[in-house]
Amino acid sequence: MADKIDGRAVAAQIEDETAAKVEAFAARNGQAPGLAVVLVGNDPASEVYVAHKIKKSAKVGIRSYEHRLPAETSQDDLLTLITRLNIDPNVHGILVQVPLPAHIEEGAVLGAINPAKDVDGFCPVNVGRLSTGTGGLVPCTPLGVMKLLDTVIDDLTGLDAVVIGKSNIVGKPIAMLLLEREATVTVTHIETKNLPDICRKADIIIAAAGAPRLVKGYWVKEGAVIIDVGITRIKGESGKDKLVGDVAFDEVQHAKAVTPVPGGVGPMTIACLLANTVQAAEALEKK
Repeated sequence: MADKIDGRAVAAQIEDETAAKVEAFAARNGQAPGLAVVLVGNDPASEVYVAHKIKKSAKVGIRSYEHRLPAETSQDDLLTLITRLNIDPNVHGILVQVPLPAHIEEGAVLGAINPAKDVDGFCPVNVGRLSTGTGGLVPCTPLGVMKLLDTVIDDLTGLDAVVIGKSNIVGKPIAMLLLEREATVTVTHIETKNLPDICRKADIIIAAAGAPRLVKGYWVKEGAVIIDVGITRIKGESGKDKLVGDVAFDEVQHAKAVTPVPGGVGPMTIACLLANTVQAAEALEKK
């Protein structure tokens, strides 16, 4: 039986550590770190996610500045807001919720965020720093994945890791973080041939394809560690909606450890966002 990696417990520990850092920062500076959250339009999933981020921010003592803009907001107006937040000394982290409306160029918006305040780690400067191992703020979900791996593997040196999915938000950053830790990394995608054979050789599988139950039991060797980043809502046998990951969870119990969905990677993303906000605040404080 595979060990279940409890993302909720690890996230709670990170939140406790972050709350202590927030308290210390506030004692030194007279106020807590500030996180600006920008939401354009009313995408239902984004609404829920932003509300959750604000609630968690309050829990650890981070001040939230919420900017809700109508869907018809122009790109220029959004960029003007970001420019204002970039120079606001009360704002230490800036998060622009994606997806953005179709008429707004996501790359232009993310690229306009001050890298020192880019707590999502998506701007080109932070992506470049990650790829060259020169610091910067790391994307939250990949950072959370690495923290979960650290709970079950002491040393990644020389281990074979397979990343399923090559997105800019998850797959590519995770690959770079694994390489930084001296793992041997294979990045796979929709055009990859013989994916089951590739996975069967892996000590670590990071599933981030957004394809429900893609990874079958026979893809996984005995003793592998699996981090399931995927989350998809499907109809269960009872007709009710249920959340499933990219891994056929019940089939991979011969693995050493696996994250459940929900309760695995999901809680880590927001916990790492809060940690990034404090990291950004402390770096700006030193300047």
